[in-house]
Amino acid sequence: MDFRLTNEQLDFKDRVRRFALNEIAPRVQDQDFRSAFDFDAWKKLGEFGLFGLHLPEEYGGSGTDVMTCVLAGEALGEAGIDGGLTLSYGAHTFLCMDTIFQNGTEAQKRKYVPRLASGEWIGCMALTEPGAGSDVVALRTRADKVDGGYRLNGSKMFITNGSIADVAVIYAKTDPKGGHAGMSAFIVEKGMPGFSASRNLHKLGCRTSPTSELVLEDCFVPTENLLGFEGAGFLMAMQTVEWDRSALLAPLLGSIQFVIERSTRYAQEREQFGRPIAEFKAIQHKLANLKIFSEAARTLVYRIAWCKDQGKPLNHLEAAVAKLFVADWALAPLNDALVLHGGYGYCHEYDVERVFRDSRLAPIGGGTSDIQKMIISKLM
Repeated sequence: MDFRLTNEQLDFKDRVRRFALNEIAPRVQDQDFRSAFDFDAWKKLGEFGLFGLHLPEEYGGSGTDVMTCVLAGEALGEAGIDGGLTLSYGAHTFLCMDTIFQNGTEAQKRKYVPRLASGEWIGCMALTEPGAGSDVVALRTRADKVDGGYRLNGSKMFITNGSIADVAVIYAKTDPKGGHAGMSAFIVEKGMPGFSASRNLHKLGCRTSPTSELVLEDCFVPTENLLGFEGAGFLMAMQTVEWDRSALLAPLLGSIQFVIERSTRYAQEREQFGRPIAEFKAIQHKLANLKIFSEAARTLVYRIAWCKDQGKPLNHLEAAVAKLFVADWALAPLNDALVLHGGYGYCHEYDVERVFRDSRLAPIGGGTSDIQKMIISKLM
């Protein structure tokens, strides 16, 4: 495996980082404090072309590889962009738009993908339900076939971008007794009768990303909005795993580097007992732990991106290891960074507090850490 980055990739990552530092980062703390989605920042991300990076130019993209998408997400995190905005970016780009691009008809792709790629429309993916999280086969949302289409009934929970989405990829059962093969996916648009979003949930972290419940009450969806064919929904959901284990983890990688830089500078400037705290072994060890974790996590995520770029089938064991390590094991080094800042680390004005809160979603979303351990042990 060759993870060496080209000069073009490095230059692009630097451009994304500088763009985010200048255009988005100055508002991050205020947006997080108010739990407010930053529509202006969203527009800027679209204008920069970040949503459509991996898409062909004919659909409004740039035709880049997966590694470049990872570098873009990493650059956003390094610039100090909050986990809420990057979560909305990931759910929109990789869970909604890419699912339509990979599985949609030409008419579906022409209708939805360019507007999603530009950021004109916001997308979401709705799989999780109040009673079906990790156990996706237990979902109870029904899609009953009727003249001209399907009638959807059910509810979805913890849906990123749910309340602001113009387009949703909704998973439902077309065959309640079919198990995995009974799941199908549908493109549902805002404004369709019977489709609505509840109030946003107030969360521990990623506060700028709206998370809500979606409700479908006799929502009629025309036949042309079925993605792929009946029964293909589970495989589509599994396709998103490749992105979840690479590009969706990338902003957290960048946030770790952001915390390393902030913590190192703070340790050099903060004095106790007449000298900088960076001279104390305990502080040095905390900084070393941050660096060790950062290097190991980056290698795991880059490997998944490299395999996807090489067209290799995803190794679910390696993907689960990457997800578990980056998401779960970030707790200790980020906690070290917070403690290193003392009382200031516990205050909102210091970014390390926000990064710590935002990172707590990683072991839950996209497959909990317990599920990853189950996958790992099963495949060993």
